Parts: sequence; structure tokens; C-alpha cells
Amino acid sequence: MEKFNICVVGAGYVGLVTGTCLAELGHRVVCVDSDPRKLKALKARKIPIYEPGLDTLFLRNIREGRLHFAASVDEGMHHQGRRAQVVFIAVGTPPRADGSADLSAVEAVAEAVARNMRDYTVLVDKSTVPVETGEWVSKTVARHNKKGVAYDVVSNPEFLAEGTAMNDFLKPDRVVLGVTSPRAEAVMRKVYAGIKAPVLVTDVKSAELIKHASNSFLATKISYINAVAAVCEKVGADVTLVAKGMGLDRRIGDKFLRPGLGFGGFCFPKDLEAFYWISKQKGFDFRLLKEVKDVNDFAKTWVLRKVEENLWNLEGKTVALLGLAFKPNTDDMRFAPSVDIARMLKDRGVRLRGCDPVAAANAKALPAFKGMVFCRDPYECVKGADAMAVLTEWEPFRTLDMKRVRRLLRVPLVLDGRNLYDPAAMRAAGFTYCSVGRP
Repeated sequence: MEKFNICVVGAGYVGLVTGTCLAELGHRVVCVDSDPRKLKALKARKIPIYEPGLDTLFLRNIREGRLHFAASVDEGMHHQGRRAQVVFIAVGTPPRADGSADLSAVEAVAEAVARNMRDYTVLVDKSTVPVETGEWVSKTVARHNKKGVAYDVVSNPEFLAEGTAMNDFLKPDRVVLGVTSPRAEAVMRKVYAGIKAPVLVTDVKSAELIKHASNSFLATKISYINAVAAVCEKVGADVTLVAKGMGLDRRIGDKFLRPGLGFGGFCFPKDLEAFYWISKQKGFDFRLLKEVKDVNDFAKTWVLRKVEENLWNLEGKTVALLGLAFKPNTDDMRFAPSVDIARMLKDRGVRLRGCDPVAAANAKALPAFKGMVFCRDPYECVKGADAMAVLTEWEPFRTLDMKRVRRLLRVPLVLDGRNLYDPAAMRAAGFTYCSVGRP
């Protein structure tokens, strides 16, 4: 199997996982990042993010000489005298105020690659970008490609979920390749030759749309079941049974039909906004996506509504927040529902205590959590609190000693925003128990 010299520009969640996994497939990979502190940590063999399983592959591929790090595109494309035949763009595309994606970093990488190409190069868009970005990347490369070096631009969207990213890359549902030439397709098929998965080859625009359409559809599914949960609470039905009945239909399936406090993270909210924005720019008002966002915003008010229903006056009351990351098995706080929930509670004069197995350090840096007491474990967190609110479904929270929790809480009120516990058992244990969409 042919191996390539690969440069991955951007060493964040997507770039570092991509670079490490490509090295695991046998390629020689150089990850480029302009952040001096991150680069120093990587060169010291320290991983700046939390992702299960990444550490083992990261260290192994460094030891075996397949994974390297550099501070610039120039260095990354010519590391130790080896020319990169394939360059992956994995830089951030943060949302602007209007919902559009900021693609300035993508443009900067395209320009730098153009200036440093010496022979045929495949430039791969791995960052999540709106449709037509590939055209702009190609125009940018052409503009700065003074020597007329041959190149191709490929769209290769990532489908990595934080917490399972390593498995998602090495054992994916599919590999999508948006290409403009048979030559680029041949190179990309060789890059992924070590992965057993269906390969879908498309034009560039279709590949770009697959990513935004997929994430927006999953977000829609989450908001749909959260809207159903709101109806269930009004009529006394059990949303878990409704979701089970829906999920048994093979046309629907049970994935992403778990009600809760809404979706978060850096992908779904950003991609939903970007897809809505680009659709509107092109003359189609994709109003469904706006409704999905509105339902998600409403889902995040659940904790405040239940606290108000059960504690009357909130000024000076204490609520213990169990889980701060947007989902378990990650330390990512970007667009986490806990941020908005904490802000709502603080605005009502609530005192906050919080704990999270891995995300506490990142949470401490956010203004929404200023003044919150960070605790080492759930029991310290709930001690003396007027309510316990479960915001993230970390596995250790499922197996709490509820008799101990009952003794430690000042008021035996549990707000289960992730439906971790059995309602009958919780009420039998003496709790006032609220869960999402369950009677």
C-alpha cells in the first residue's frame, strides 16, 4: 500500500485526530499549528485535548517516527526535506454574528500552500465549510501559484464525534471524497486504503453539502424529540416509550432520539447556523433550521423552569450542576448547554456549585461560571444544595449512592436533564424527581 507524506494544517480536535489516525495508517504526517503553547505541548508529547484513545495512538506514532509537528505551512510541507504530496486543511471555521462561517483561516492556508508547492499537490478541505468553499480555495491557490504547479482541491468532510473520534475515523460509516479529477480521486483512495468502509465519490459541492446536511438533520432529530418531550410533559405521557416506539420503525431508527437539554458542542450549532445562512444567501429560506434552533434554545430553559416550579423564590438558593461538558467523554465546553443554563440561574440570583470529571478546568475560564464553586466530586457538589441538576450524562453519575445524595441535599430535589434515573425508584427514595418528558 502506497504511503504519503502528509501535512495537516491545524492541530485542534479535527486536525490532531486526523493527523494521528493518518499516521496510524502508515503515512508520514506533519501537524502544523501556529499556537506556540499548543505546539510546545505537542512536541513535549502532551495532548492539549481530552479524547479517549487518542493518547495511545499519539505516543505510538511519535515513537515510530510517523507523527511530527511544525509551526508553519512552509515547514510542514517540507519537513526534514520531505515534500508533502497531500495537505489537509483542518483549521477552525468559527461562526460570525450573522451565522455565516469565518473562512479567513482557510483562505490563509490555501495561500500558504500555493506559495510552497513544488510539485503536484492535493489540497484537502477537512474543515467544515459551506458549499462553494472549494471553488474559493481553488481560486486562491491559482492566484498565488506563481510557478503554475499542478494541484487539485478535494472536499473530504469529517464525521468525528467527540468522545468516539478515534473509532469514527478508523472505522467510519463512510468516506466522502469530493473531487475534480481522476488523479485526485486515485490519490485520496490510496490515502484511505487502510480503512474498510464505503467510499462515496462526488463532486466537491455535493461533498460540502453532505456535511452540513448530515449535522443539520441530526440536530433536527434531537430538537424533534425534545419538542415531543414537551408535549409529553403537558399530557402525562412518557417520552422514552414514545421514542422507543418511533425508533423501532426501521425508517426512523433510535439514534438521536434521546430527549434532554438540547444539543451543544462546536459542530451542530455552528453547522446549523451556517447551513441556514448559505441557504438564505442562495435564495432559499430554510425556515425549518431556524425552528430547530428555537426548539433547542427552549430545551435549555428546562432546568430553570423546573427550579422555579419547585423552589418558589430563587434568590439565594443553591443548585448543584452535575456535568458541564456538552456531552460525556470530552472536555469541550463550546456551546455547552450548561453555559446558558448557568447564566439563566445566575440571573435569577441562584448560587451555583458544579463538577465535571474532565471539563472543570475549561469551564473555570468562562464568564458564565464566574462565582460558581467547583467541586471535586458529586457528593461534595450536592452537599447543602437546594437542588441537584444533571446536565451531562457522565457514566459515574448513573451509579451515585442516592441514599447519600438524599442525606447531603438540603432539599431532596433532583432535576434529571438526561433521564439517567428510574422515576419510581427516585420517588421511593424520597426525592422530588423531575425528568425530561416523563410523568
